[in-house]
Amino acid sequence: MPEGDDAAAVVRAETLRAPGSRTLRFEGAAHGSGVSFYLVDDDPGQGPGLHRHPYTETWTVLEGRATITRGDVVVVAEAGDTAVVQPGTWHAFTNTGSGRLRMVCIHASPVFVQEDRTDERGRAR
Repeated sequence: MPEGDDAAAVVRAETLRAPGSRTLRFEGAAHGSGVSFYLVDDDPGQGPGLHRHPYTETWTVLEGRATITRGDVVVVAEAGDTAVVQPGTWHAFTNTGSGRLRMVCIHASPVFVQEDRTDERGRAR
């Protein structure tokens, strides 16, 4: 385990993991960083609904297959592929593979800012 100044430079995974989830959530501002990220670890069929941010989001698939919606465009990304979503673009992804989806979602912001798309009844879509 790191000691001294090195210990403060390491953010342990268990401090970033939400209870009951394998996905890690790092919000940069709390750690002196100008970026935030999710290290997604989803099962088949999982993924967020349509949402958007006022900054770019960059995804790199580490393992599995993600079907990504960016505005009106739907693409499939697999291990090693990278996709970028521009600010204000409605987007979503779903694990459409047969195993785990591991993906880094880099937010070009020190804090997460997200607007979820809802239907006329206020339910997430």
